[in-house]
Amino acid sequence: MGAPIVVKLFGELDYPSAARTNGRLDPVTAGDRPHMILDLTRVDFLDCGGIGVLCRARRRTRAHGGRLSLVITDPRFLRILDAVGLRGCFDILGAPPDTARPADDGPCTPGCDGPVTAAAVPHS
Repeated sequence: MGAPIVVKLFGELDYPSAARTNGRLDPVTAGDRPHMILDLTRVDFLDCGGIGVLCRARRRTRAHGGRLSLVITDPRFLRILDAVGLRGCFDILGAPPDTARPADDGPCTPGCDGPVTAAAVPHS
C-alpha cells in the first residue's frame, strides 16, 4: 500500500448527494489495495444517506484489500457514528497524514460532472 489518496468532501453528505458521491468514490475504491482517506472537515451535514456512503466506501476498500480512514474534526459527526454504532468501524484521524496525496482531479467516470474532490455537494 502506497501513500493514501485523500478525497475531500464538502457541503452536505446526505441522501440527495449519495449517488453522486458513490459514483465518484467507486473508481478510487476499485483498485488493488486502495488506501483512501475521506476528509470530512468541510462537510456541513451528515445524514443516513451519508452514513451509507461511508459504509459503502469502507466495504469496497476492504473487499479490495485496502484501507479507509476518515478525517473528522466535528464532534457532531463523531456522536452520529457513536449513535449508530459505527465509530469503531472506521479509523478516525484529526488531519490527513503528511504522506497523503490528493485525489486525482482527472477524468471522472461516466455521469460525473466534476472532480473527485467535490464529491459531496451543497444541497439546494
